[in-house]
Amino acid sequence: MAVTMAEITKLRNLTSAGLMDCKKALAETNGDIEAAVEILRKKGQAVAAKREDREASEGCVLANNEGNFAAVVALKCETDFVAKNAGFVDLTKKILDAAMSSKPKSVDELKAIVLDGQSIQDLVVEESGKTGEKMEIGAYEWIEAPATTSYNHLGNKLATIVGFNQEGVDYQVGRDVAMQVASMNPVAVSIESVPAAVVESERNVAIEKTKEEQVKKAVEAALKKAGLNPNHFDSEDHIESNMSKGWITAEDAEKGRAIMKETAEAKAANLPAQMIEKIADGRVNKFYKESVLLEQEFVKDATLTIGQYLAKSAAGLTVVDFKRVNLNQD
Repeated sequence: MAVTMAEITKLRNLTSAGLMDCKKALAETNGDIEAAVEILRKKGQAVAAKREDREASEGCVLANNEGNFAAVVALKCETDFVAKNAGFVDLTKKILDAAMSSKPKSVDELKAIVLDGQSIQDLVVEESGKTGEKMEIGAYEWIEAPATTSYNHLGNKLATIVGFNQEGVDYQVGRDVAMQVASMNPVAVSIESVPAAVVESERNVAIEKTKEEQVKKAVEAALKKAGLNPNHFDSEDHIESNMSKGWITAEDAEKGRAIMKETAEAKAANLPAQMIEKIADGRVNKFYKESVLLEQEFVKDATLTIGQYLAKSAAGLTVVDFKRVNLNQD
């Protein structure tokens, strides 16, 4: 049975598949449109399976909010060319709209939502068949709170959603906070909500760094006292290099190594614990100011923290949750 151009066009409009793919599918099914659609869908599944081991590092990230619910969806693909394709962006919007309507509580629930007779997962597989690239829902985040806001950064690679503890949050205030989350990438809303493991790790790093600095200062002072330039002894490679350049003698090198070893061991064994703890406390507090949303300096007004900015907007106003999805490297 000959396949007509009208049939090919109809099938292409239904599936967005290529002309030759549509022609082959119609020829295989003797002009049965529904059967041809199914063949093209199966082709999409075959492409998805074939591409399973490929990395989907590009994509489209979109967020939205309405009332007390906000959601952000990331649909991922292999190349930026496909990520910018209108059909791919439209599919991301369609998935986000479904999330806003059905309010699923997990990625699996989102994938199972049925649109136009197909699950979202099947729609993603079908789109994969059209483009020949691996595609997947890379992220789905949601928030329920008395008030919510969302922010989509230019380029559709980064989006944020934020939940507040009060209704009627000023639009600009909400947007400012969502943009703060996008630009400053906080790890938690408040100091109290920072995971204990993160705090412990930061404190351990701060303590070790402080100890290293105290030992280094002692070593530098001892080298200077012996008439040696500390810059010539900052690493074993530099010591060898400086000897080859004639900047220090072999005797200087041996003397410097001995001073460094003895001073470092003596200082490490007699570090003032209270001072180390105090300096480490300061470093942890700096971490809070840089990484905790309510403690961060407001990017639009350095005289205020985000917590102060919110309090200035409305008494008792604060953030209860936020989500940030970014396909680019922070």
